[in-house]
Amino acid sequence: MSRRAQFLEVLGIPTEWVPRERADAQAEAAPEVAVAQAAMPVAEAPVAEVAAVVAAPAAEPAMPVPAPVAPPVSRAPAAPALVPAGPEPGSAQADREAAIASMEWPALDAAVAGCTACGLCQHRTNTVFGVGDRQAEWMLVGEAPGENEDLQGEPFVGQAGKLLDNMLGALGLARGRNVFIANVLKCRPPGNRNPEPEEVAQCEPFLRRQIALVKPSVIVVLGRFAAQSLLRSTTPIGKLRGTVHSYEGIPVVVTYHPAYLLRTLTDKARAWEDLCLAREVHDRAGAGA
Repeated sequence: MSRRAQFLEVLGIPTEWVPRERADAQAEAAPEVAVAQAAMPVAEAPVAEVAAVVAAPAAEPAMPVPAPVAPPVSRAPAAPALVPAGPEPGSAQADREAAIASMEWPALDAAVAGCTACGLCQHRTNTVFGVGDRQAEWMLVGEAPGENEDLQGEPFVGQAGKLLDNMLGALGLARGRNVFIANVLKCRPPGNRNPEPEEVAQCEPFLRRQIALVKPSVIVVLGRFAAQSLLRSTTPIGKLRGTVHSYEGIPVVVTYHPAYLLRTLTDKARAWEDLCLAREVHDRAGAGA
């Protein structure tokens, strides 16, 4: 089995469908590919080579992989409509954000549980604070709780959560052990609708404080709204992928939301590329420490 096939199988794609002409080309190239793959076991493949294998067309023979080159770091564009401008100095909202920014974990947890700053509190079953290692080097940020998350009070449960757990397992990570998982919003929008700007403005200070307390080495952002909120960008997620962004000096890698991947299986391979990029960034940060 090729390395590409093994990686896709980890993400739940045991079989790939390709056009007939590509399948014929793959059959002709198979002996050369097999020889190249035998020269390097999967377990020893560096991260840069993993990403290269996933991205390369299966019909082409394996080529020597150049030395890893640091991906470009983006400059955050102007604030989008999703995230309103910051509060006026001296306003009640500015005072609230300053208070949240000084909270430690117990006070922050209690503030989220009792928050009534926007109308989402009227419909929630549970707030969804976040879960995991509060000193983790990895932090994952999603958009907002869904129905299952609202019922259980934990982010990324149900089928999307299972897929995310599989993705984390492929990186040697596990929920509750060496990663912290949170959302931009802590309450579920009715009907799982998109977050509204005022809701993001009220809830985002909690996420900013969580990031400041965790102090992760890398942040993986899951989905368009989370990416646009954290990066203050209106750029589509397809263009945010593949680049290392920055939030308060912390490297940020953007990928698709697990719920989207359940509907769009063809993008699972791209999500794996994003995770490989995040692992490369994490490993570089550790080497430079």
